[in-house]
Amino acid sequence: MNMNLTKFEVWKNSQRLLGVVAIFIGAGAWALELSGVVYVCPYCRVQRTVIIMLGLMMLMPDIRHWIYRYVAFVIGFFGAVVAANQNFLSWKLISSGEFSWGEQWYIHPLLLSAGALFIIVGQVGLMLVDPRESED
Repeated sequence: MNMNLTKFEVWKNSQRLLGVVAIFIGAGAWALELSGVVYVCPYCRVQRTVIIMLGLMMLMPDIRHWIYRYVAFVIGFFGAVVAANQNFLSWKLISSGEFSWGEQWYIHPLLLSAGALFIIVGQVGLMLVDPRESED
């Protein structure tokens, strides 16, 4: 079996598995907040909820219908805008010279919002693009 990760079809064929992974990522992030491990953040709440919602949509048997794609696009666009806005807040701090990674750099909003942005855009891309439609 050829698992060339640069081929879109490999990722598209793993869509349901990736949906489950996304649900676990979002639920894990919610669990961390609800248990008090990380601080309450409205941006993060939106992003993790969007990741879960798109993950659930990725589990649907056939999402080629335009309504599913439209809903996925709207939800994903909202989540991506929120993630980009949160990321930009860190870039404003960088530009003003006030930026600091802090002791827990691995949970810095700059990194987490960038990760959420990559996940959300990837989820939407998998759901919107159908390789069968692009065949010549």
